Amino acid sequence: MANELKLGQHQAQLPGVSGGVIDPPVFEPVWEISAYEALWNRFTTVKRLADLFDRHEHALPSVVAAREGIANPEVEAVRDRLRDILPFMEYAALFYRDFEYPNRLRDAQYPIEVLYYQGVLDLLSSRAVSVVGTRQPTEAGIKRTRKLVQLLVKHDLTVMSGLAEGIDTAAHQTAIDAGGRTIAVIGTPLSGSYPKSNEELQRRIARDFLVVTQVPFYLASQRDWRGNRAFFPERNKTMSALSHATIIVEASETSGTLFQAKAAIQQRRKLFILDSCFDAGLKWPEEYLGRGAVRVKDGSEILEALGAAA
Repeated sequence: MANELKLGQHQAQLPGVSGGVIDPPVFEPVWEISAYEALWNRFTTVKRLADLFDRHEHALPSVVAAREGIANPEVEAVRDRLRDILPFMEYAALFYRDFEYPNRLRDAQYPIEVLYYQGVLDLLSSRAVSVVGTRQPTEAGIKRTRKLVQLLVKHDLTVMSGLAEGIDTAAHQTAIDAGGRTIAVIGTPLSGSYPKSNEELQRRIARDFLVVTQVPFYLASQRDWRGNRAFFPERNKTMSALSHATIIVEASETSGTLFQAKAAIQQRRKLFILDSCFDAGLKWPEEYLGRGAVRVKDGSEILEALGAAA
């Protein structure tokens, strides 16, 4: 891992011990990631981590860990465990205040401090639209997804989704097949994949496009699926923040997609709901329409609202 981890080139601009911006004498990427993961192991939730780094004025993870009483042996134990989990894995990480850290993430209610990624980081600077929906779509829903994504690609928009079964998978695969760009925001560590049926698709996106996650390697490795399932709705909130807009194709009343709908409204992102969702006799489409979502019949209305129509 020590030879594989990559970080942005402006890490010296992270806040130091005093709370001001200083140049740390030595920045050790693996140690900082290990300290960050040790903090995750202690505080366990996105909210608690966000509050913690706010209190410490976004100091380096190693500084925050020391202030919170996490001694070097504890960080070393996490570092050693990470080497066991990720012996040959290449990945990269962006810290808050790093030059390339996407400022859009700060619009989230509890912004993440570190974003892990594999692939072409420049895609975060492209104009991305999330296309999301149920894991159990209808045949008509898949057709709508493909038609919509093809239109987005044609107008040079990057298609973002969560690499889940159903609508997400159709969105990613259609973007690739249409010669477009896609970003996967996943709810597992980069070392994992869910569902397993999308493992190859995840590798393809990581190689040719971009996969990002906020999920810590170490904490996730210590828990089973019941402990880790909370990462998935948090993934949707992060995806909304990274996107310029979210489009919901199909979703049930209990769909995880609605976490993203709520986040989009809170973050003042455009939220589009396809007309077919209203025709399905569900309560949530009208609820979000009342909160500021936009009901659309087809992709042309979305392009017009985004100023991308030609």
